[in-house]
Amino acid sequence: MSLVDQLKDQMKDAMRAKEKLRLGTIRMALAAVKQIEVDTRETLTDDQAIAVLTKMVKQRRDSIAQYSAAGRDELAAIEADEIKVLENFLPQPLSEEEVVQLVDASIVEVGASSMADMGKVMSALKPKVLGRADMAAIGVMIRAKLK
Repeated sequence: MSLVDQLKDQMKDAMRAKEKLRLGTIRMALAAVKQIEVDTRETLTDDQAIAVLTKMVKQRRDSIAQYSAAGRDELAAIEADEIKVLENFLPQPLSEEEVVQLVDASIVEVGASSMADMGKVMSALKPKVLGRADMAAIGVMIRAKLK
């Protein structure tokens, strides 16, 4: 079953259970996927849908930081709840150790030896960690290893 189909099934379950937050979040995710499908005129693959959900989670994390800085903890709590709903549809996150192993393997795989090769490493690594790890943190890790 594709990720979009899972989202649709969970939306129906949320409607039946009258879970407003979960229903609204899933509808938002489906709308984001549908918008991209309309814009590109093609059906998204699971990897592309995961990228959309990952972007939504990242946006909510940024919003939480801004709401917390402004003292709007009630809005930050809503965003955190939306993240929990979205994370149910994302693959299991990688552990720190797994990320280090993947980074090391990618550096060896592309033969990276300096910062000039960072783009190659990131390109090789991105499909392996899509939706499972924070690319910004991985970028920092790669920079540290390629100095």
